[in-house]
Amino acid sequence: MVLVESVANSERYRPTRADKFSFGLWTVGNSGRDPFGEATRARVDPNDSVRHLAELGAFGISMHDDDLVPYDATPAERDQIVGRLRRTLDETGMVVSMATTNLFNHPVFKDGAFTSNDRGVRRYAIAKTMRAIDIGAELGAPVYVFWGGREGVEAMAAKRPADALDRYREAIDFLCGYVLDRKYAMRLAIEPKPNEPRGDAFLPTVGHALAFIGSLEHPEMVGLNPETAHETMSGLSFYHAVAQTLWHGKLFHIDLNGQKMGRYDQDLRFGSEGIKDTFFLVKLLEESGYQGPRHFDAHAYRVEDAAGVWDFAAGCMRTYLLLREKARQFADDPEIAAALMAASVAELAEPTVGAYSADAAAALRSAPGDPNVLAVRGYHNERLDQLVMELLMGAR
Repeated sequence: MVLVESVANSERYRPTRADKFSFGLWTVGNSGRDPFGEATRARVDPNDSVRHLAELGAFGISMHDDDLVPYDATPAERDQIVGRLRRTLDETGMVVSMATTNLFNHPVFKDGAFTSNDRGVRRYAIAKTMRAIDIGAELGAPVYVFWGGREGVEAMAAKRPADALDRYREAIDFLCGYVLDRKYAMRLAIEPKPNEPRGDAFLPTVGHALAFIGSLEHPEMVGLNPETAHETMSGLSFYHAVAQTLWHGKLFHIDLNGQKMGRYDQDLRFGSEGIKDTFFLVKLLEESGYQGPRHFDAHAYRVEDAAGVWDFAAGCMRTYLLLREKARQFADDPEIAAALMAASVAELAEPTVGAYSADAAAALRSAPGDPNVLAVRGYHNERLDQLVMELLMGAR
């Protein structure tokens, strides 16, 4: 009987293409190298990564241009490499869910890419991105992401922020024009991060990026690719960041991983830290109508060998599916429903005053309202939160 239940549970949480799980080539291809030590695993051929992920039940991959095509490849080599991956994707049924550009690894980008003080570097960065957009379009990527890894400063006097934002906007506007001119079916997404590798980064949080998008020539084309680790590094709630991104209609893509607050960018296995926050994130994604991929931007522990990488990838997907089931249990639990009612959760969705009119304002000013009476009630949050914890710990 135990064996039957074990097999049933195994199948219950087995990912399928319909779940839309995707991984960056740089995630499962991570060699374990860090600032203090060399690689602990061999490089993985991108085509092998695609095949392994397909076997695990993933539906897609994402990639930087340099994950696939070396920056110094000839046009003929580029075509051969891209063509080989295209054939592997067709063989496995996998897709490219997102593409991006490596504008941080080569020494040329040490002062930034779109915001480098050197105009020649800025022009090179935009040209490299156009070539990478071509690769993404050729492979069918619907979203192109911009992470400003080197867009920032250590020395405050070295860059005027307004000038840097002007150049950042100029680059995104130009690349929107390129996508439109080439008639690519592609949207652009900005990925905020507060710091690392730069001491202070431009567009450090979801809020900064949303404000920046409003200044663009084609704001309708540009959204966000928020990442768990990046908002958590700032001490912010990733759940709230994603909720506001959805509220603005700007969640074009998402990067999922695990992160301890206040640390360097750890890119841990999804759900391995902050389980309650992660639960509410999954619940939000599943209930919001978000149709995009559930994309994992994380990597296996440095201590793992090649087999451990695939344990990591399977774990990311399994944890998501476990939390998705918990979200469904939350919705069906009568005690949780009663606790939600006691906390007046649904009442927040009701309009407070409606549209302004002079009559409505006069009526509101004259309406009785005793703060001492209003202050008496409790909101029963302790009971509600305890029920959430019991749900997550398997006591419900």
